Amino acid sequence: MVLSRVCGIECQKELPAPSLSDLEDSLSYETVFENGTRTLTRVKVQDVVLEPTQNISRKGASVRRKRQVYGTDSRFSILDKKFLTNFPFNTAVKLSTGCSGILISPSHVLTAAHCVHDGKDYIKGSKKLRVGLLKMRNKGGGKKRRGSKRVAEGRPSFQWTRVKNTHIPKGWARGGKGDVALDYDYALLELKRAHKKKYMELGISPTIKKLPGGMIHFSGFDHDRADQLVYRFCSVSDESNDLLYQYCDAESGSTGSGVYLRLKEPDKKNWKRKIIAVYSGHQWVDVHGVQKDYNVAVRITPLKYAQICLWIHGDNANCTYG
Repeated sequence: MVLSRVCGIECQKELPAPSLSDLEDSLSYETVFENGTRTLTRVKVQDVVLEPTQNISRKGASVRRKRQVYGTDSRFSILDKKFLTNFPFNTAVKLSTGCSGILISPSHVLTAAHCVHDGKDYIKGSKKLRVGLLKMRNKGGGKKRRGSKRVAEGRPSFQWTRVKNTHIPKGWARGGKGDVALDYDYALLELKRAHKKKYMELGISPTIKKLPGGMIHFSGFDHDRADQLVYRFCSVSDESNDLLYQYCDAESGSTGSGVYLRLKEPDKKNWKRKIIAVYSGHQWVDVHGVQKDYNVAVRITPLKYAQICLWIHGDNANCTYG
């Protein structure tokens, strides 16, 4: 495999801060509807302080492997119905394009942009995109046996729902103009039919030093474990303004999973699990002239939080920081 040279973590600090117009252009977004209609919405950014960026995707092209497990495989398959059908594991979903995603409202799924768009156009299968919610199917077609006190558990199955529309930031979908920016590898899917499951809330990604316990968690449908929900957790090795670099074991199929941790509720004593990043996949990074590999997640920054919140609610009224 020929690997492209990518600006490493240490060189990111020397990159200039993005201009306000660059930010507004990247955060502008395209919406594609079920009938194929597309609209482009321009974004106006206000009251933001621009800081030096640490952007891995500004120089060179990113390279994604199909798999990356580091040493001993530390993933866990969630097989017990008690866990599989309860929060937080029941918020994980599967996309018909082969990726994973996370429920963040009764009608919305957050996933990776590359799961539906390759940076130039929508990928095969995205026009009839469906989202699968995992459920347990009882043996015998779900019917209880007469006289039985306990229903035997069968194989898990998916309840599929069509996608009504898809939002993708222009920072990712530039239509061939410039390199694909890994920093914007996220997308929001609106479902045609709302679900009744408990969903995961969005939060702002803290810095490594402020990560509770220093650990992140995510669950997805890795291809090497057919239709099994796979959970993993690990510490974060490094970070940029928009990315988290880590070694959570993952296979293809898990990309698009929601990365979460427990965050303290503002002005409250309780803690709540919240999505603070989207798992993007495996990348090679130039570190002091040496190629080093990581599994990478796209952080939910304050601007991205506001953007995704706007996609969900249609206005800024309910978009206070998580």
